[in-house]
Amino acid sequence: MAASVGKVAAGLLTRLQTTAPIVRTLSVSHSLTQKVPRSLWKLGRLNHVAIAVPDLEKAQSFYKSVLGAQVSETVPLPEHGVYTVFVELGNTKLELLHPLGEKSPIAGFLQKNKAGGMHHICIEVDDIKAAMAELKEKKIRILSEEPKIGAHGKPVIFLHPKDCDGVLVELEQA
Repeated sequence: MAASVGKVAAGLLTRLQTTAPIVRTLSVSHSLTQKVPRSLWKLGRLNHVAIAVPDLEKAQSFYKSVLGAQVSETVPLPEHGVYTVFVELGNTKLELLHPLGEKSPIAGFLQKNKAGGMHHICIEVDDIKAAMAELKEKKIRILSEEPKIGAHGKPVIFLHPKDCDGVLVELEQA
């Protein structure tokens, strides 16, 4: 019996050795960025992820009291139709958005998404005007003719979600 167990084990070992996948390594001798055309502007870091919330006080309390995050005071931005609150995460921030006024874009978002949800992502750029010019050339729709001053006191633009795989993208001057 011991001999038959040995033959079975040897047979399994042989099959394992012959059916093991071949691992291939990626050659990094050529930089992956070589095929990207040079731009007059650079994409920077993720600045924040914005979340539309139906109850701003409840959301502030959740991030501060339940999760222990550092949470800013509420700041009204009437030119954008929102109240904003920033939640510091160390490597980035969350921006809590709540409607301010009847024409707030967040009010419309919350009508469609009663519980709230992710509204947009914000990525820094080193030259917002150059970014706008190049994105227009590439037929990416920008939701305003000129940058507006955003929650951080810096120029921002928004890119149409239909041109960005369904994501509303905010670009902010770094």
